[in-house]
Amino acid sequence: MKTTGLELARAYYDTWGAPMIHEQFPEYEGRIAVGLAGQGSECFGFDDEVSRDHDFEAGFCIWVTREDEKAIGFPLFRAYRKLPEEFMGIRKAAQSLYGENRRGVMEIGEFYSRFTGSPGAPEDWRQWMAIPEYALAEAVNGQVFRDDLGEFSAVRKQLAAGYPEDVRLKKMAARAALMAQSGQYNYSRCLRHGEGGAAGFALAEFVKNAVSMIYLLNRRYMPYYKWMFRGMRELPVLGELSYTLEGLLAFPHSAEGRKNPDVPEPSEAIEAVCGEVISELRRQGLTCGAWDYLEPHALEITKHIQNGEIRNLHLMEG
Repeated sequence: MKTTGLELARAYYDTWGAPMIHEQFPEYEGRIAVGLAGQGSECFGFDDEVSRDHDFEAGFCIWVTREDEKAIGFPLFRAYRKLPEEFMGIRKAAQSLYGENRRGVMEIGEFYSRFTGSPGAPEDWRQWMAIPEYALAEAVNGQVFRDDLGEFSAVRKQLAAGYPEDVRLKKMAARAALMAQSGQYNYSRCLRHGEGGAAGFALAEFVKNAVSMIYLLNRRYMPYYKWMFRGMRELPVLGELSYTLEGLLAFPHSAEGRKNPDVPEPSEAIEAVCGEVISELRRQGLTCGAWDYLEPHALEITKHIQNGEIRNLHLMEG
């Protein structure tokens, strides 16, 4: 198996980056954070042979405070750019002083602003509610190789702790309501109307909301759609449902799915997934109802929300 992107970044830093920082910026060595995080499958540890066809590069991230960026930002940028152009057979990406680099020198606040819209963790529930899940997942993925100062890791720790509980509950209520509407109600109705395309959209909407619900049940952020199932397979709570949900999208459109008697009908699979989600909601003490339909459980979830403004939002908002 070839070296992963995270392993490549760590080796490149250990071999060339650490000596460069130690020799050229000794007075700042204990203030510079280093690692790999952000956009790209390698930052999630999901990269494979296919990932190497684009945006796969040798390099690592260097995060500095605003004060230190003013003092050594440009010299540090130049020193990083002078590191070997190739490492372990992989080329280093071109760096721009003004571009949105995925590697190289970054001011801590600017790095987090790319994902959250602010230089630190969100300050109120509205900010939390507005940030896309995949952006939060990108802000906390990867690894930090060194952070003696701790400023970069302090923000990372706040974000990695997950949504504030009221925000998480509101998002879960919305997911439950949308799962009920798209999967338990509209999917079969669209088929009866003879609207196969609309049924496909309903099925996709159900799957997207079900996957998000399961990430929320695990207190984790759902990554970009390419990696939703890949990441879900590693979740301890209901992660095994990734195969059922993936099958809902893949099997109806494949010869294997149409001919395989062991593949459940979409309506059966939808109800099975909803049943598992309802059981987990009960286990987490968020509902005690006996309904098979998810919408009443969505209303039960909202009763646990303490913030009145959040609780009074539209049921499907979140």
